[in-house]
Parts: sequence; structure tokens; C-alpha cells
Amino acid sequence: MSHRKTLLAASIIAGLCLVGSIHAQDATKTSGPAAQSSSDQATADQAKAKQLETVTVTGIRASLQASMDTKRNADAIVDAITAEDIGKFPASNVAEALAQVPGVTLDRQFGATQRVSINGMDPSLNLTLLDGHPVAQAVWLYDDAPNRGFNFSLLAPEVIGNLEIYKSPEARLAEGALGGTIIMHTIKPLDVPSNTLTGSFGVNYNDMVESSRPSGSVFYSWHNDDKTFGVDVSAQHYEQFQNREGMEVFGYSTVSSLATGNAALQNEIAAGKIKGSDLVPQEVNAANFEQTEKRDSVTSNIQWKPTENLGFNLGLMYARDNLSNVNQSMYPWAANSPAGITSLTEGPNGIITGGTQAGTPCVNDLACASTAHTYTDNNARKSVITTKGVDLSGEYKGDGWRLSGQAGVSVSRNPMEQAVKEIFYGGGYSWSLNKGAQFDDPSTANDPNYWADNGWAGNLGKELYKAKDTYGQLDFTKDFDGFLNSISVGARYASHWESQTLNVFTGAQTLTLSQIGFGGLTDLSGSKDLGLSQSMVQHVQTAGAQAIFDAIQNSPGFGTVQDPNSYWDNTFAIQQQNTAGYLQANFGNDNLHGNIGARFVHTQNTSSGWVIPAPCATADVWGCDFPSGFGYITQKSTHNDWLPSFNIAYNVTPDIILRGAGSETIAYAPYNQMAPYFAANDTVLTASAGNPNVNPYRAVNWDGSAEWYFNPQSMVAVSFFYKNVLNYIVNKATFQERVNGSWTLPGFADGLTGQSLVASGQCTTAGICNYSVSAPEDGGRATVKGGTISYQQAYGYGFGLRANYTYSDANTKSGGALPYNSKNSYTVAPYYEEGPYSASLAYSYRSSYLAGGYVAGAAPTYIDGFKELDATLGYQINQNFSVTLNMLNLLNSKYYAYLGSKTQLANEYVTGRQYMLKANFKF
Repeated sequence: MSHRKTLLAASIIAGLCLVGSIHAQDATKTSGPAAQSSSDQATADQAKAKQLETVTVTGIRASLQASMDTKRNADAIVDAITAEDIGKFPASNVAEALAQVPGVTLDRQFGATQRVSINGMDPSLNLTLLDGHPVAQAVWLYDDAPNRGFNFSLLAPEVIGNLEIYKSPEARLAEGALGGTIIMHTIKPLDVPSNTLTGSFGVNYNDMVESSRPSGSVFYSWHNDDKTFGVDVSAQHYEQFQNREGMEVFGYSTVSSLATGNAALQNEIAAGKIKGSDLVPQEVNAANFEQTEKRDSVTSNIQWKPTENLGFNLGLMYARDNLSNVNQSMYPWAANSPAGITSLTEGPNGIITGGTQAGTPCVNDLACASTAHTYTDNNARKSVITTKGVDLSGEYKGDGWRLSGQAGVSVSRNPMEQAVKEIFYGGGYSWSLNKGAQFDDPSTANDPNYWADNGWAGNLGKELYKAKDTYGQLDFTKDFDGFLNSISVGARYASHWESQTLNVFTGAQTLTLSQIGFGGLTDLSGSKDLGLSQSMVQHVQTAGAQAIFDAIQNSPGFGTVQDPNSYWDNTFAIQQQNTAGYLQANFGNDNLHGNIGARFVHTQNTSSGWVIPAPCATADVWGCDFPSGFGYITQKSTHNDWLPSFNIAYNVTPDIILRGAGSETIAYAPYNQMAPYFAANDTVLTASAGNPNVNPYRAVNWDGSAEWYFNPQSMVAVSFFYKNVLNYIVNKATFQERVNGSWTLPGFADGLTGQSLVASGQCTTAGICNYSVSAPEDGGRATVKGGTISYQQAYGYGFGLRANYTYSDANTKSGGALPYNSKNSYTVAPYYEEGPYSASLAYSYRSSYLAGGYVAGAAPTYIDGFKELDATLGYQINQNFSVTLNMLNLLNSKYYAYLGSKTQLANEYVTGRQYMLKANFKF
């Protein structure tokens, strides 16, 4: 157990006493009309804040004004977005709209934005709430590493009325964020006119796929004449093609490790053409990820307000997101057959940038022997996430006091499946890091008769991922006259449970590509845009997902053999229970306002997973006897944390505001990292593991801003942030000898893969292999410091501009980089709105940053600077109908990842331009 108080905590508690003292003096000195004036002002401020929540805004300018007013009237450092912001600016989901906020950056590994960073922090270190409560989220990608970052692509933007981004915390806000807290609000029926009906229908088109998919949404809201009861319902159907094409390198080997027994390489080393220490890409992979997302969601709010002082809201949510996909990886694998390497070319920074490989193709041969190895992994995946939620909230307003509460549950489930067929071709090829691989004889390489399983026949994995959030909160606020406006106290309980169970079924039969189902040649226009070779653009493929599943499941007797190691290494459960209480004092007068408070959090983590003794892992059989301390074990840990916070805002003039904030915050490692698990890629020998003993992230934060509201819809703001991270969790890669979980699978150990791993010295004949294992550990201190500049102005003749720039400098105490921190990022977004016409343009850029690996346990990669250009056009036909065209990623920018130096490629992708045409109606 850990228990900790800080100097900052002591200062905040002292501040609470000081505020109480000021209030006592103020109450003594102030009476009669003056005191009443302060009370009236506080009431007026509260009414104004409430009005901001309920006002209906239309048009770009009105929405920007509403967002600006929310920021202006906040005690903390806050940015806001309204529904019009989301609809009128280029966005396919809520995260796209967040890109307009200073300090917010997006990661586009899969094109559609899933995660956001705030002020340079890892997306997992933000907290996102819907109507004040968490939303359970199951992972969507088979074998993905789950994290705490909210996946915005799973939430339809139509359900959101407005949102706030708290960059400085308040004691009343839930714990769990180092970067910021995002609170999204759905539309409530008593806040809009009765019988409001809005919606849209349209098509989504991706130019890389050259095909379109439909989408539609409808929202209806009703309330009675007395506005005491109301119901709204929002339903959406959304489809889009998602393609990601490019090239990947799974790892690098030294020349010396490949030169043993290869006279050609030894001669090149002796001649000084290459060095033994040079790094060689183990393979160059033609990557092709294809997905047609189909999302259906329904949300509803039922409001009951029997009296002016008492109100309840029941929120209901259902979402079903079909994210099934096919991922093809065709990789000529030089390191798997070093005897066939005939030449290598040395490039800058000790990186081998090209080479040639000799080999002989085989016709319909299920055991082809060649000195050139090219594999094509065909992964067909079923992924359908179902998310449900029920939330009940209520509030009673007494005479100078308020009592509110909230409770609910959210569950998410995804029974994923992955069928894998790995086919082989033995022909020779040349390769380079600029263009990928080019087969020496395209006529055989493009003939399905030369492709077949080679020893290993593939498998079927069934991964059940489940998540559940249960929560309850109670808040009480007492209002006062005078400088001390109110005191709030509250308590919150939140339980998050998450589990994964993986079953891998073996025993598939070996087949030729023709028997699996030949789907013709690919035509990867994205790879062509990247300048890759003809073989990377056009190569054989299967007939699709169903053909791959059938090839596995239709094998005689399939489904009776299950791999124990895969189950043991990838099955875990974790529950995190947080019990918290807070005290917050809210103060203010005409020129000065803010809050001061402290939050106490008790956290209990219960982590469960399999710990397997080496003899059982080696045997890889069910029914193994586990000694004491092995088997399915459960570990518990607890933490107690005091989290003080302070926010102050001073109105220098009615239009100039200075803000300051100090706080201490905590966040937690991704759930899977806290479980005792081990997930491996048995082909490239990388793995990731959990660590139940990691402590929470912890940071002391100082924030400030200056804001000038010089005209309607216009402002200039500068801000700074400094985070002294007292504990930062890092993933550290170490080499560990582990039993290869696939070694006993038919065709693996005695096939080319196993034989090559033994020949290269990476594995023993018993299947003991040297894995690069990435696992979390407490990384010590780090700092994040920087600032933002934002500018917003409405000009004449319908024109306006939004622009922001963020500088963020982050590093660990040892000088290492922090994940997802870009030192420089900016957005320039001009807009036009006059009469029935509207248009907006957004150009965004973020500089290079460190990101996680892209296969289990892979070394972290750096992402090169990324630029994006988006646009929206709109035409208002009449007061009821309009049309909009959203255009995203107009530059089709390249997502480029590298290891160490930019010459050491990890992967490069493009995802295509996306166009969304919608017809909108509103009554």
C-alpha cells in the first residue's frame, strides 16, 4: 500500500482554511444591500451558465460564440465545442472536431481518428466521460493492446450536443487524467423545442477504394406543454470503407548474424562494401488492410421534472459496431533464409537499403524447399462490438443548497475471431527500402499455382474481450453570500472490469492457393502513390474473408485441437475499484473567481492471469500439474492518493482574463499492462507482458493563460503548462528465453519457419527462443512543458479564421522521449458563412513523435511529421433542408514510422481521401 501527502496538498488545504477565513471576514463586514448584490450576481452567473448549456445555436459564427462563452465563464482552463462546431467543420467523428482545439493532436495510424492527445500527453492519460460517466469499450482489433484512451471512432457525432475539455482539473472532477478531461454532453429533451426532428442521409466515398457506402441519422425530441416530462431518441447508421496500404518492416538483424555460411556476404564485408554491424531489414512487407465499418447506434434521454426544484434524467445507449476486416501481409523474408542472399547495399547510418535473393519457385508444392522465402499472411477477422449503457441522474435544489446524484452501468463485448492462412512462394527477388520487393519472375509470382501452404496450415483464434463500468456518485453544494460563493462535497465509487480470453484452434489442412480460393491480383493504388514496386502493388490474394475462414474450418476434424500456450499467455482479467471523496470551495466576485479543493482517492486493483512453469509451457498440453505459485493467480494492490487543485481567474478588464491553476493528478497504466499476462508473436520473436506491480502515473501541474475577447466571435489567448511527472510508466524491452508457444503446432517446428529460427540461433531445437519482451515498469521522473497560442476572429463579408499553435517539450529524467508528444503542432482554419453558403478549410500539422509498436512487443516507433488538409462545403436550401460535403485527408498524407533514425523504416501507409456528402433536414 502507498500513502502520500505532498507540499502542494498541504498548501491547498491551507488555502481552503484561508478561503473560510476570508468568507468569515466578508460576512462580518458585508451586510444588507451589498451582500444581496453579491448573491444576486452569483445567481445571475449560474443562470447564465445554465443558459449556455441549453441555448440552441445555428451557424458557424453562433456556435463559435457559444464555445467561446463557455471558455470565458469557466473557473478552470477550459475549451469547448458545440454541436455546430462538429457539424460545420471537417469531421467524421468527435475526435476530428477536437483537432480544432489548441493543444489537441490526433494519431492517424488507421486513418480514421481513434485517439487524441492533450498538451503532449499519451492518449491513455486523458479521461473521457459521456454526460459525466464512463463508457465501457472493448477493443476492436484482434490481438490489439488495449489502452485507456477513448476510441472516438466508436461514438457517432450526432449524439453530442456540446463538450468541454478541462486542461486544469477541479476537485469535483473524476480522477485519472494527466493530459486533460473531456466531458461530452448529449442533447436533453427539455432543452430543445418539442417535436424537434433533425437528421441526415448521405454517402461516404474513399478514393483509394473507389466505392461508396451509405449513412444516415435521425433525432426526435418531445416534451409536454408544462416541460415536466420529455423524451428524445437519436438513431444512426454509418458505413465507411477503410483501407490502409503501404510497406512494413517487422525488425532488423545485423549483417554478421546473416553472413555465417554465406560466402557472398563474407566477401562484401571483406571488400568493405558493407559492415558486419550494419542493420538489415528482416523483410519488406506489402501491407493491405481492408475494412468496411458498419455502425448502428441508438441513444435516448428521458427527463422528468415534477417540480421546479426536482429533476431526473434516464440515459440509455446501445451501439453495435461491425469492424470486421482482412489484413494481408506479403513479405519476402531475407532473414529467414540468409543462405539465399546474393548481395546487400549499404545506405546512410549503417542501414542496409537494398539487396537481392536467389530462389526457385515450386508448383503446387506443400513443402517447397527454396533459398528465397516469401510468405503472405492472410488474416480474416470478425469483430463486432456491442456496447450498452444505462445512466440515471437526478438533482434537487433547496433553498441555497443542491443535492445531485448519478449511478449507472456500461458494458461492452466483442467476440472476435481470426482465421489465418500463410502461403509461400520460393522465387527470387530484389528489394529496397524505397520501393519494397520486386520478384525476378512476375509470371510465376502472379500465378496461384506457385503459392501454397508450406508446412504450417494456419489456425483459428477466438478472442472474447469484455469490459464493464459500474459507478455511483453523490454531490452536495451549499451556497453562500459573499466572496465564498459555495462549498461542494461529494463521493464517488467506480469499478472497471476488463477481461480477455483467447482460444486458438489448430489442425487445419495444408492447401494450395487455388484450393483456398484465388482472388486475382491486388491493385493497391495507395502503394502506387508511395512509389512502391510493381510486385508490391500487384500480387496474388485470396478470394476474401469467407474463403480464408472456410479453408480453416472445413478441414476434416477441425475444432477439436486447442493450443494451451495461446490460452495461458493471452487470458487475463483485471478489476480497478476507485473510491473517492472531495471538498471544493468556489469563490468569486465581479473581478475574481475560481475554486480550491482536494480529492482523496483509494484505488484497489485486482489482476488475474496465468503463470505457467517452464515444463508445462514446453509440453504445451492440457492437464499439466501446476506447482504452488503457478496456474491462474490473482494479485491485489492498493494506493491512497491526495489530489489537490486550485483554479483562479482575474478579469483585468471586462474583456481581458488572466488564469492560473495548480494541481496534482494521477493516471493509470492500460488495463492489460496491469495483468500478469504474456502475448507473443512466435514468428518474429517479439512479445509484450504485463506487470501488476506498476504504480500510477503521478504529476504536479502548473497552468496559466491570458485571454483577450476583443470582438464578438473573436479572441486571442496564450497559455502555458508545466507538468512535473513524479512517476512515468515506460515500456522497457528486454531479451528473455521463453518457450515458443507455436513450437508444437503441426508444421511449425519442422517447417521452414522453425528450421530457420534454429539455424539463425534464435531458438533451440526444443523451442526455447530468445524473445524481445516489452513490459511496463515505473520509469521515474519526466517533465512536460510548453504553451499554446490561439486566435479566433470573425471578419466582414462572412469570412473568419481560427488558428492555434502548440509547443510541447517533454522528456524523461534520463533524456528519453515521452510517447505521443509532438514538439510543434498547429492548425489554421479559415471559414466563410454568408447567406445560404458556408465553407471551411482546416490545415493541420504535428511534428514527429514517439508511438507504440505495431505488433505484439515490437519496439516503439517514431512517427514522422504529419500534415492534413480537410474542407467542408455547405448550402442551406431553405430553413428545413441543407446539403454538406466533407472532404478529409485531401493531401492523402503519408503516415511514416521509423526506428532510431528516419532511414530505419518501420512502416509507411496511406489511407486515401474521404468524401462525405449529406442531405440534412431540420423541423
